[in-house]
Amino acid sequence: MTLSPAERFAKSQSKTRFKATNDFADRYPFDLDEFQISGCHALEAGESVLIAAPTGSGKTVLGEFAISQALSTDRKAFYTTPIKALSNQKYQDLTTMFGAENVGLLTGDNSINSEAPIVVMTTEVLRNMLYANSSTLQNLGFVIMDEVHYLADRFRGAVWEETLIHLPESVQVVALSATVSNAEEFGEWLKVIRGNTKVIVTEKRPVPLYQHVLMGNKLLELFTENHKVNPEVLREERASFRSHKGDHFRDERIQRLTRPQVVEKLEREGLLPAIVFIFSRGACDQAVKQCLQSGLRLTTRDEREEIVSVIEERIHNLSESDLQVLGFSDWADSLSRGIAAHHAGLLPIFKEVIEELFQRNLIKVVFATETLALGINMPAKTVLLERLTKWNGEGHVPVTPGEYTQLTGRAGRRGIDIEGNAVILWSQDIDASSAAGLASTRTYPLRSSFKPTYNMTVNLIHQMGRERARRSLGSSFAQFQADKAVVGISSQIQKNTFALESMKPEFECHLGDFLQYAQKREEIKELEKGLKSKNRRARIVDEEAIARYRTELRSHPCHSCSDREKHARSAERYFRLKRENQALESRVAAKTNVIPRQFDAIASILEKRGYISGD
Repeated sequence: MTLSPAERFAKSQSKTRFKATNDFADRYPFDLDEFQISGCHALEAGESVLIAAPTGSGKTVLGEFAISQALSTDRKAFYTTPIKALSNQKYQDLTTMFGAENVGLLTGDNSINSEAPIVVMTTEVLRNMLYANSSTLQNLGFVIMDEVHYLADRFRGAVWEETLIHLPESVQVVALSATVSNAEEFGEWLKVIRGNTKVIVTEKRPVPLYQHVLMGNKLLELFTENHKVNPEVLREERASFRSHKGDHFRDERIQRLTRPQVVEKLEREGLLPAIVFIFSRGACDQAVKQCLQSGLRLTTRDEREEIVSVIEERIHNLSESDLQVLGFSDWADSLSRGIAAHHAGLLPIFKEVIEELFQRNLIKVVFATETLALGINMPAKTVLLERLTKWNGEGHVPVTPGEYTQLTGRAGRRGIDIEGNAVILWSQDIDASSAAGLASTRTYPLRSSFKPTYNMTVNLIHQMGRERARRSLGSSFAQFQADKAVVGISSQIQKNTFALESMKPEFECHLGDFLQYAQKREEIKELEKGLKSKNRRARIVDEEAIARYRTELRSHPCHSCSDREKHARSAERYFRLKRENQALESRVAAKTNVIPRQFDAIASILEKRGYISGD
């Protein structure tokens, strides 16, 4: 296509203006997507960036560009992740890309080259650095926060907000998030606390994802071409419930497969490698054991030899006694068969070996907990969910649409697969329509879980003093969201107030103050409403008050008005709206400065106990 002179000039200007982006893009064997180029341009222009995009879409390219910018300008870049496993993997990736001398790692388990210009760490490590005013923060230019949507986590989410609030203003932030429906709102908050921030949202998956249900031995599409629930799925479901409830047998067509049978089914369908999410460490290990006991083997002789070679190379430093305690023999046997479990209870070196083998397509099926969904580079052709509930530390709760999207986002390897596959393992506990609703939902709002804690309060007061700490907490995303809700409520209060004023002429009376008269009627009504629930003594008191009010009503000038009942109906509507407004005002009071008020309450307790001074 021939470009016009104006288009050629614009293109040449863009190349000149964003030279760093163009030089960086030349490193890749593929063209960068439009959203990646837009993000790089924003970073090159000195802005922070929030990118919300599906798993596997290439968000980390923006982090890599920020790191290259830091190196070219003699500044530091920190790459933060929510879990150690992701930090370890990112450390390996960046070491390969930028050289071991330039990359460090800081987690609870490891400290490697901590003063390097690029340091990978868990978000808690960076938060602690900020509280300690660490010298490692000097000359920090960029912070890449991977999986930033983790700030919604009820147990650890506050760490992300604390970090974003307290980072020096000079630091550019690259916030990498899964798809959330309120990315613009989150971006607005980032602009308030971080300055210029480019918000980039894309829902385009590089590899299309298809949804399935495994019902017995039948692998069925969950949706038809017009995005309706597949009628065959509904028919099979109805048949299953009839046979289950009506007679003492179950239809063999819909009998749930064992875990080894599920893996064999996926292999026959050409859907391996696969990740099977189970949500329990013990169940993941049990699944591997079941596959071994069934004699399942998914690898060729050449693949087994390669697996054994990798294992021997990576664990040669462990003693025989250590390996025996760790159950090495069974673990190595399962890997040689192409089967593995992946969860936080594994020895780090074991997890690293599994991740490497899976990336090399030598492991064919991994039984995993949900930590595997947090950005670890282990994409598969297929993701299967055994159930749609999980344990959240307090009870079994349904998987949310956002969690479902994050989990199934592992399916589809860019540059390898032409499609990804998400499979729900059907059971009597799973309703197909509900599963379809979960899979088709595209609204995943990011809600702050931020609340001041005793530890946070002590650290903040120690670092910056009570008043400054209080103000900083007022900058949290939680308070931002509460304030936005207040804006809507306040708007309604204003509308109601205007309506209240406009209603007054409806009950104006030429004989006197009808609102005063109507108020007494309201008080009588309230007292009469509560009579039945009162004891005898209280009831006598209220009955005396009612009699007194009735006497006052009869002597009031408005009592003899010919339009008295018409005015009274208008006054009742007025009082209903007034009560609604009072309730809204109470909600505003509860939301206004809610985070600073929580901080004040905690600080007061700490002061009484002598943990902090009252200065």
